[in-house]
Amino acid sequence: MDDSGIKRFLKMIDCLGLVSKGRFWFKNGLLTLSLVGVLSGFAVGAHAAEADHSGEPGRVLHQPSESGHPIPGLLFRVFVDRGAEGAAGGVLGEAEANEALQTVRNTFSYLNRQRQHHPRFDEAVSKDMLERVIVQPVVRNHEGKIFLFLVVRTVDAGRVRLLISASVMKENGYLGQVDRFAPILAREFQWVVSKAETGYKSKLVSVQRDLQHAEITADKDIRSLSGKERVRLLQQLFRTYLRTVDDFRSLEGQSYYEVGSTNVVAPSQPDSTTKLYDMRVREALQKIVREPIFLERTPRAVTSLLNGAIWNVTFVNIEQRDWATRTRVLPEEKAVTVGQPGTLIQPSAILINLHRISSSDDPFYAETRQLPMGALSPDQLALVIAKEIQHNIVEKSQTGHVAQDALSASQ
Repeated sequence: MDDSGIKRFLKMIDCLGLVSKGRFWFKNGLLTLSLVGVLSGFAVGAHAAEADHSGEPGRVLHQPSESGHPIPGLLFRVFVDRGAEGAAGGVLGEAEANEALQTVRNTFSYLNRQRQHHPRFDEAVSKDMLERVIVQPVVRNHEGKIFLFLVVRTVDAGRVRLLISASVMKENGYLGQVDRFAPILAREFQWVVSKAETGYKSKLVSVQRDLQHAEITADKDIRSLSGKERVRLLQQLFRTYLRTVDDFRSLEGQSYYEVGSTNVVAPSQPDSTTKLYDMRVREALQKIVREPIFLERTPRAVTSLLNGAIWNVTFVNIEQRDWATRTRVLPEEKAVTVGQPGTLIQPSAILINLHRISSSDDPFYAETRQLPMGALSPDQLALVIAKEIQHNIVEKSQTGHVAQDALSASQ
């Protein structure tokens, strides 16, 4: 490596915060290396400061020593990291590694032939967002949770890597099954695009809550109340705690939908759409807590709206996401104290993506009738919100998706 190469390398690792007075600092300890050792290990550590879906700093990623396997028609290559003896993920056997590699390559070839049907994949490929794909024995996030996929940033702005777990592929029966694996892989490209696009962020609007005077109620008491009493509690929470407008005001200036139609109407004022969906959400939430059928069929939705577990239910405009609804749980370190004498809560936000249509695996698919979320009536919206809460309010906080983009409307 010549002098200019050394200078570029030192500048890069200094930006990553990995070097201080000639030493590398790692999260789990201090590792002192000589400059000669640093230079010789450049190929291994160059992409250390990457991040997983949750947006938190990732761990050091060891690059496979091979040159990668090409895919006809695509710029990126597929690498295989078989692991090491004694590592948490174990070692990937040669036969299993070859089968996983072949499945991944064949699936990418299939998606490349079908690009017109997979817009996120097409966008990522067209913009050269994917630097490489790495097949590993096991893929974990920074919390140690195991995933089939993980998208991690590189030091190059606008480019990411996709990690794929061979063990989860095998467990889920994807090895050798291109037809089954293709839609799963294609769906992951919403994360590829999201992670690669780092330039624009919406302006955050501070939302004030009166946490001290928020009147939250125990689950057992909620179930014993009448529908009218539950509505009264909900309205009190609207004033002190529960918000129905997103912090980023992502609907401002957006067109809105006529109920039951894909026709859109231009707003008369910049905040007209925001106010319309604010009222529609509040009407839906009051229906959820008032009507006995929701307490019977989606009891977690009713209790979560009144016990402080949810502090935001809102329409958003997030064009970079393919989902129709999402549950976002506030990280543990941002938990809030609510009421008197005070209860510590990790509240959740329920996001409804204005222009998106639900997919067949959504629990509320039948209720939406293939309409965009913004075209749903308050009655339909109540069913969608209730089922989203019932199915995800607990699960999402335990699967590594905690605040994975923190209500960002355009990240």
